[in-house]
Parts: sequence; structure tokens; C-alpha cells
Amino acid sequence: MIRLKAGLAAAMGMAVAMAFTPSTVHAQAESGEIVPDQPLAEVPREDTLILGWSILQTALGVTNPWSLPAYTHQNGNGFSWEPLMYFGIFSDQEIPWLANSMEYTNDDFTALRIELNPDAKWSDGEPVTAEDVVFTFDGQMQYNVLKHHENFNQFVESYEAVDDHTVDVTFKIPAPRFKFQVLTQKFDTGISILPKHGFDGIEDATQYAGGTEIPHSGPYKTVAWNANQRIMDLRDDWWAAESGLNKLPDVKRIVIVNLGGTVGQSMDVVAQRLVNNEMDSALDMRSSVIGNILAQNPVITTHTGDSSPYGYLDWWPNSLWMNTKLEPFDDPRVRRAASLLINRELINELLYEGAEIATIFPFPLYPGIVNFVESDDVQALIEELDPGRYDPDESARLMEEAGFTLNGDDLWERDGETINASIAGFEGIHSDIVPILVEMLRNGGFEASINFGADALQQMSDGAPGFYMFGHGASLKDPYTTLELYHSRFSAPVGASSGVGRFSRYDNPEFDAILDQMAPLSAEDEGFHELAVQALEIYWRDQIDIPIIQWLHRIAYNQTYWTNWPTDENLGLGMNGAFWAFTGMPMIANLESTGGN
Repeated sequence: MIRLKAGLAAAMGMAVAMAFTPSTVHAQAESGEIVPDQPLAEVPREDTLILGWSILQTALGVTNPWSLPAYTHQNGNGFSWEPLMYFGIFSDQEIPWLANSMEYTNDDFTALRIELNPDAKWSDGEPVTAEDVVFTFDGQMQYNVLKHHENFNQFVESYEAVDDHTVDVTFKIPAPRFKFQVLTQKFDTGISILPKHGFDGIEDATQYAGGTEIPHSGPYKTVAWNANQRIMDLRDDWWAAESGLNKLPDVKRIVIVNLGGTVGQSMDVVAQRLVNNEMDSALDMRSSVIGNILAQNPVITTHTGDSSPYGYLDWWPNSLWMNTKLEPFDDPRVRRAASLLINRELINELLYEGAEIATIFPFPLYPGIVNFVESDDVQALIEELDPGRYDPDESARLMEEAGFTLNGDDLWERDGETINASIAGFEGIHSDIVPILVEMLRNGGFEASINFGADALQQMSDGAPGFYMFGHGASLKDPYTTLELYHSRFSAPVGASSGVGRFSRYDNPEFDAILDQMAPLSAEDEGFHELAVQALEIYWRDQIDIPIIQWLHRIAYNQTYWTNWPTDENLGLGMNGAFWAFTGMPMIANLESTGGN
């Protein structure tokens, strides 16, 4: 039985993991805990992968991807569920999985055929069929809480099972991104295919936790789960290994240690556990921390080995978001005034050794997007609007124009109220950048402070006053999907939750009209570029949010027990190295055991 070492648990502020013994004989407690009905089999450390991640307590025992649908794959569910296809960002290639192929069948992107892998099976031995794909699509159309419901509603006209292994999809309008954006998993987007028979008798599929009884197609099954850790064991009958699509993983057991917090906490303690070989990987680290880890344990590596920047460009550039329906951030002058206080050159010097990580863009600078931002039209727009300008004097002018005056504490005040500029974020990943932003904003008269509270994410979703430090998980190949985050169909009213990652509540018919024209166009269409430039102009002109930094994933890979981690010299399938992303499963399934030697 794998349990947390007492020292590890105590150092992380946890109780030692409960002993899973027959004295607690039930599969799933009312608390959501999954408790085995007999002692777990012993698995040697050299066959066990130990990962550090913040497991949401609201997700305890939830194995159904449609229940709490936002990011439960990051809590380990991604190791149990599979998509039609994966995408390798660094190889720039599709990786067929449950589907052997997905192809548009006409030139205007209004029809798509999916051909399933006939060898795919669920964990109960039932085959994965076209009826499962139809059931999955039905759910996306029916349940508006699902992340891709709006994509299905916007584009999908109909779909049908042609035979056991073929599904045809017809679109209302051209849908050139649907295959990639919705049906292919990469980073944190894309859908998993669910078993129709696994929901027999379930009235509302989003209210079913799943537990241990729901059939799944991935290689790992949950055998125990409490507040401190989740334990998942390999299924020797995984269809992908039996069919030769992938080897049977060397990793026999995965233990996900709960770090606490919403996105990490006490990362210096986590770092030491990595150095001590008590963890194999964990949440990404800040620059100074990852450098110390590498200095203390030469067996640990990163995406770039022991060389700066110790990681790779992630798809999650961070901005200061705000609720644009809430005073005073309903005024674009105030939003722009805040942006003018951000000294991006200084951020680069203080945090990134001069590397140009601070950004003016809300999308990651991957090759397809770089081609867009380096175009003459976008460069002319940058020259005209100067979105990265640092100018406290101009900031003050805009604040005075908006009706604010400086009070005796040098804070902007209007009608007797200062500006709540607290920055909600996550200690585990924002402890370096947010204090710098607070200082910059306070120097410019905004009453800024740090909010790393346990409810920070909830405050973002609820549209609370202040700023929200968060990323844009959207575009990879062209700017459309990020710009779509600001479409008014995602503009939740004040008092309602915005969901995760669409916090601005921006509402502009002019912007919507441009996005609606872009939606059916591929990035290669000659009209797409012009529309994208128009949308980006509005984004900067209205300062919908304040871009701060491109995001770097500095993830430690401990090679004491496991090798073949994805690095710039070992791309493998080409996926990124974040085990919590959808592509974490094939990455872990291809690790190689050292045998502890």
C-alpha cells in the first residue's frame, strides 16, 4: 500500500493519509471519498509515479467528466478518459486515438466524417462505438454547463452513426476549427468520449459523480481517493496496449498528492520533496525555485534541461482581468489607466533575466500566431495604439478625466470611494509576479493588494471587485479562439457566475459582429486576417483586460525512477509536459522505468 510518508504529509500541513483497510468497507463514502473494500496491493516505489497537484475538494470522488465539468481532468480524470484525437503542440501533429481519422468531407468545412478505431474498448470490455460518440455529442448539445456546449450550439446542425465505427457530422455554417478546437484534446480543451451504457438510468448526466463504477477507456482506474491523495492503478487490459497503439505503461500506480490551495501552496516544501526524490513531478515552479531544485539534485531535469528558461512556452498568457460591468472598470479609461502603470521592461528585468516574457498579447506566441502579430497590419496597430506603453502621467490624466482625484493617501478617489484593485491569484504560481504588479498599481494611485485566498477563483467567476490574475486558455494556431472569449454570448450578467476563463463580461455588438464574421473562416481565408486585426484593435482600444506575461511552464522531471520525460531534445509524441493537461495520459503512458537504479 502506498501512503504518504509521515514527514512529507506533516511538512505539507496534511494529516498522514488514511489507511485504506477493510474496516471502512464501502466503495464511496458520503463525503465523496473512494475507499477500497480490501487493502490495496503493494506496489514498489520504482513502479509508482508520485505527482504533486492541488486537487479540488469539490471534485472528491467525481470521475464523470460531465460532473463539475470545468477542469476535473486536472485532478487525475485525464488518466481515465480518452478523446478521438490528441494534438502534439511541439510536433505540430494530430495523434489519432479513439478515432483513426477525422476528415472534413467537403471544401467548405460543413461536413466531417469520424472513423473510430475498431479495437477501442471500455474498461468493462464493451466496444467503443459510434453510438457512444453520438451520446457524447447529445450531451454537449443538451447540457449548457459543459465547456463546449456553445461550440456545438453555434456550429452543429446534425450528426448520425453511419455504422458501428463511423459518425457523420453536418454543420450549420462552415466550421474550420471545430475538429481541432473541440474534437481534439490538447492542453485543457477538447472533449472526451463517454460510454452511453454507463449512463443507463441516469436522468441528469451532469449530476452523476461516476465513482468507481463508471466505465472508462483510459489505462488508469481510481482505487482510492481522500482529501490527501488520489491513487490510480494501471489496467492490464487497456485496449490501446492490446491493439499495439501504445505500449502497456511502465507506471503501475499513480499517486497524486494534494498540495492544498487552489493552484499550489508552500511550493518551497514541494521543491524540497522533489529534491529528496519523494515526488517525481509537480506543479510548475517559479524561476528561482526551479534553479535551486536543479542545483541540488542533478538527476532532475526540465524541458530545457539545466538551461534557462527551464521550461517551455505554455498556451496560458496571463492578464489582469476585471469585471467590465462593474464600476469603475466599466470605464475603458480606467482600464487603460491601470495598464499604463505596468512597466513590462522592468518585469522582464526583475523576473526573467531580461528575456521578453512580459506581453501585450492575450494569446501565446506560437508559430501561426507569430505570423499574425508580425504582419504589417498588426505592427502598424501597435505603433498607433502603443498597448504596452508605460506612462504614469498619461494614466493620471485619464483618471482625472474619468472624475477621480488623488486623496491624502495618494489614492484615486471618486464620490468618497477609492478603487478596489486587489489582485486575486494563486500563491503557488503567482507569488513572484503579483507583488510586483501590486507595487506598480499602488504607485499609480490604485488601492492594490494581494488576494491569494482559497476563494480567489470563485471571486473571479463571481465577478467580484478588483483584478484577477489569470490566463487565456484558447488560441494555438490563430487568434480567433482567444478573441472569442470576449464575445457577448459569454458575458454573464452581474450576480451570475461567468464560469472559468471568461471573466471580462465584455459586451460590444461591434466586436461580436466581427467575431461572427470570423467564425466560419479558416485562418488561410483572405478575409480572416483583416477581421482579426479589427478585433485586436478593439481589444486594445477598449483595454478589455491588461496583458501581463506569456506563461512559462517550468516543470521539474525527476529521473530517479522515471525517464523519457518530454523535453526539447526528446519530443516523443510532441505533447507538452504538464501531467495535469489532457495530454498528460499519453505522456505518462510512455515514461520508462529506471527500476530505481
